[in-house]
Amino acid sequence: MDSLPPLNALRCFDVVGRLGSVTEAAAELCVTPAAVSRQIRQLEQHFGTRLFERQHRRIVLTDAGRAYHDEVAQHFAGLHRASTALTASLKRRRPFVIKAPHSIAMRWLLPRLSSFHRRFPGVDVKLHTSVAPPDFKSEAVDAAICLGDGRWKGWKSYKVMVNELTPVCTPEKAARLRKPRDLMNEVLLHTLARPDYWEIWLRAAGATRVDVSHGLQYESSALAYEAALAGYGVAIAQKPLVEKELAEGKLVAPFDLCVDLGDVSYYFVLPDTDYQHRSKELDTFRGWVASFGI
Repeated sequence: MDSLPPLNALRCFDVVGRLGSVTEAAAELCVTPAAVSRQIRQLEQHFGTRLFERQHRRIVLTDAGRAYHDEVAQHFAGLHRASTALTASLKRRRPFVIKAPHSIAMRWLLPRLSSFHRRFPGVDVKLHTSVAPPDFKSEAVDAAICLGDGRWKGWKSYKVMVNELTPVCTPEKAARLRKPRDLMNEVLLHTLARPDYWEIWLRAAGATRVDVSHGLQYESSALAYEAALAGYGVAIAQKPLVEKELAEGKLVAPFDLCVDLGDVSYYFVLPDTDYQHRSKELDTFRGWVASFGI
């Protein structure tokens, strides 16, 4: 069998493999789910093997499908990068694509991007938000901001902020908080992605009798901070992400204790292989981030 599979079938296979859903793939491709299923069947008939199987209302790659998808996804990502680069070069502008978690994108990166645009008006920045770590091989992403210890194999990293934990609440709630143990009488606001942050701070404060198993839970830190602003309770905050509200007095840190998480913080990351595709925009953005000097 020397002929390549049909391009439309490969495209459907790539999207379904990435999303794990025929319905979501159909929405992204602007076709019907039946059309997507038809293309997948055509591809499986081409190879004479199953590439997907259904499990509990989900569609997952078989072992053969997963190995094939790893290769196909890289090629489609390369096509996307090449097409984006060509389009940008024709417009004489090359967008710089960065991926970051929603909370840090909204509360740390966006306020700083205005200064970047003023200094470098010739560089367009596209921002994607996701908690998933970047896959530089299969995603059309130039760089990312990730939470970790700064040691990732195959990535260069630059620390962008000191990660300090401190409780925050409205001034009205802060007025009745004298010692950390007073938190026993307050509603604690939790972030699902950072379930241990309250426990870390309370242990450092010596207030281990405060029950961290109760309270309100939110999917992201940004939502927890909004709940604190609305007076729903006390949030455990990464201090750099609420610096604006603290400066304006909308939120208050009722205790002096800030717990520094050390190397566990947010880092600007990019793959070593990007140096093979070095661009002026990449150098500009990396230099701007490195200038924070954390």
